[in-house]
Parts: sequence; structure tokens; C-alpha cells
Amino acid sequence: MTATPAARISSWLEAAIGLVFPETCQLCKNGRAQPRDGYVCGTCWSQVRFIRPPFCERCGLPYPGDLTTSFVCSNCSGLELHFSAARSAVVAKSVVLEAIHRYKYQHALWFEKFLADLLVRAATTELKRECWDFIIPVPLHPLKLREREFNQAGRLARHLSRAVNLPLDEISLRRITPTATQTLLTREQRAANMKNAFAVLPGVRLDGKRIVLVDDVFTTGATTGACARALRQAGATDVCVWTVARGL
Repeated sequence: MTATPAARISSWLEAAIGLVFPETCQLCKNGRAQPRDGYVCGTCWSQVRFIRPPFCERCGLPYPGDLTTSFVCSNCSGLELHFSAARSAVVAKSVVLEAIHRYKYQHALWFEKFLADLLVRAATTELKRECWDFIIPVPLHPLKLREREFNQAGRLARHLSRAVNLPLDEISLRRITPTATQTLLTREQRAANMKNAFAVLPGVRLDGKRIVLVDDVFTTGATTGACARALRQAGATDVCVWTVARGL
């Protein structure tokens, strides 16, 4: 079977990257790692902490202990999150946080396979248990997109879309306000910063649709909650959130 143009480009890109980073982990710089590993070695992989129960039923915050009953954490109290539940693949610490930061802000695109693999491993089985209509990534404002040159949520969502065989919609939801960075803001400030920042395209109706919203990191839920609000206002009956990592 003849390779598609996208597959050929991907193969050429991997070959080119291999000349620059020959089988060396791009996190610790010591272990062996190949392009198909996202240039992350086994030792760094061992530092990844997948999120397992118990965790908050609403936002997915992991809880240390042996709880056997469902619970909702204090992070969710007083917030209108607008999504039914949020889940994250791993804890946003150590190698995962570094890979995400370099992927987003330093164009280290070779980490995409590593990050996408984390998301797909955790989300595939869970999403296939229920019936969802399509996947929507959290959008960037056009000004930010021009600056960064790619939307990390969109790229990660494509991997998940293929894994769970759900259509990907990167058009219907738009970020209409160029919001300030969330990094140094409190929970309340984040919620205010995101208020009315997103909107569904005029004329688009999502009546009765169940949507999977994808982003790279979940912290307080302000961003994904604002997205879910816009989707629900357009008629979506349910929105769940999946991210690669969960801030603690």
C-alpha cells in the first residue's frame, strides 16, 4: 500500500529529527530514546504518575488514600464548571510538565508522541464505554495561534480522535477574547479571566450532542468550564473533559 502524503512527511520529519537527536532522551539527555518514543527514555517514563482512583468525580483531582465512596473536592465547590466530568491521564509533575512546557513554548514537537500516548492510553477505554458524538479541542485566540504557530490541544485531540474513532471538530468553537495568561492567577481570577472568552460560531447548533473537550493541562477548570458553557449554550446536552495532565 502506498503511503499517504502525511505519512511520508511524518517519516521524513522523523528521519530529520533523528539526525539532530540520535536516539537520545531529550529530557534527561542520558537514556536511549527514539522518535517513536517521543524521545523519552524508559527511566523518564518511570517518573510518569498515571491518575487512578480515588479522585474527584467532577474534576478528576486525585486523592491520596483508600476512599471507596465517590466524592467531590473543594476545588469544585462554588464554581460553575458546566461539564459533567473532567479526567486527566497523568499528574502534571516532573518530566510530564517539562515535556508539555517545551512542546508548547519551545516548539519541541517531538514530545507530541509521548504526550499523545499518555492521553490515548488513559482515555480510550473510558470514552468507548459511552456514546459520544465528536471531539473538540480548546481553541487558541487567532493572535496566540499566530504567535505559537500551532494549537497543542488540537494536535493532541487528533491523536485521540483516531484512537477512539470519533470525528474531530476544530471549527465550531472559537476563543473570541485574547485573555491574559492564567499561570499566576488565583482560582477566582482565572474564572473571571475566562468569562465569555469562548463562543460557538454563529449559526452552529449542537442540539442533543455529547462532546469530548480536549486540552493539555487541567488546573482549576476555568478554561474548560468556559468552553463547556459555550457548548452547552449552543445546545450540547453533555460535555466531558479529557486532558493529558492534571495540576495539583
